[in-house]
Amino acid sequence: MSERPVRLDNSLEFLLEPGSSARPAVLATIVSTAGSTYRKAGARMLLNEDDSHRGLLTGGCLEGDLAAHAAGVAAAGQPLAVEYDMRGPDDALFGIGAGCEGAMRILLEPAAPGSAALAALSRARDEGRRGACSTLVTVHAGANLAHGTHTDAGDFPEPLRAACEQARRERRSVVVDTRVDGAADERALRAFVQWLPPPPHVLVCGGGDDAVPVAALARSLGWHVTVVDHRPRYADPARFPGSTVICADAETLPSAVDLGRCHAALVMSHHLVADGRYLAALAGSHGPDYVGLLGPRARRERLLGGESSEAAAALRRGLAGRLRGPVGLDLGAITPEGIGLAIIAELHAHFAARSAAMPPPLA
Repeated sequence: MSERPVRLDNSLEFLLEPGSSARPAVLATIVSTAGSTYRKAGARMLLNEDDSHRGLLTGGCLEGDLAAHAAGVAAAGQPLAVEYDMRGPDDALFGIGAGCEGAMRILLEPAAPGSAALAALSRARDEGRRGACSTLVTVHAGANLAHGTHTDAGDFPEPLRAACEQARRERRSVVVDTRVDGAADERALRAFVQWLPPPPHVLVCGGGDDAVPVAALARSLGWHVTVVDHRPRYADPARFPGSTVICADAETLPSAVDLGRCHAALVMSHHLVADGRYLAALAGSHGPDYVGLLGPRARRERLLGGESSEAAAALRRGLAGRLRGPVGLDLGAITPEGIGLAIIAELHAHFAARSAAMPPPLA
């Protein structure tokens, strides 16, 4: 897995798309789970007053019931924590019949335009866009403390401040379930401190037609994409909506792009000389630990120059442990869209530290 963790959950970008937060809504956040659940703590959705919603916390099992609770939250203007326990056979008879065999606690809170909740989400999204990590604090139980979603800059009691520091230090989310001094309730403070690394930043070296679906798929996942090409007709922002597009020669790549902020690079210009120069620039940088090269193995070896020269040996040393080529899972892809899917699927597996192996069929 990448030494620099990335966030594969794109809900912040999705929930805060232009127009999505321009009307009163209720923010639903999973703050704890047990057993098998569709989503885990930190997953969010927006429930609008017209019964529409953005995002999912389950496969559709709970959303109808959540909408009913959300109407009450919107009317009262006060947060509400609800719990669902779908473990055991009784749920199919007396519960909502979800069959997920898990339990979850969900905080519902008002999220009208200008609300503290949306401000906290926006700040975390913006920090992620800058390539920075952030934390979100969702308080869901506790006296004398505002329930809801906050940044970690709030005036919190010591146990919560310590949890925020721990999340940043250990780069992981932290559950707070403790008693505050002077409080009678043994569970006087319950909160979920979510550590959020930035979303993946993918550099695409080459803006040909097969780079278009690669960039589009990455953007649909909420990833940041930078496309570089030395040919003006390909380095056209209109071809890559939502991506940063730069027209620059391969030799100037390190000055045109901050390679240290990229989590992966894809070399796919279909121009042998340019691809070789892209590889040389990446080999000489402390950039991404994943470099994907499009094309067959014979082309890869030609670009790497075999073992025939000192320059070729230096190129191999610089890319050792980083170069993947041919890039993309073996999906049998033959179209630009299929190839794009294979590439992005391999990247997703890399970021999630998964093997992407197919499970065996049921015997």
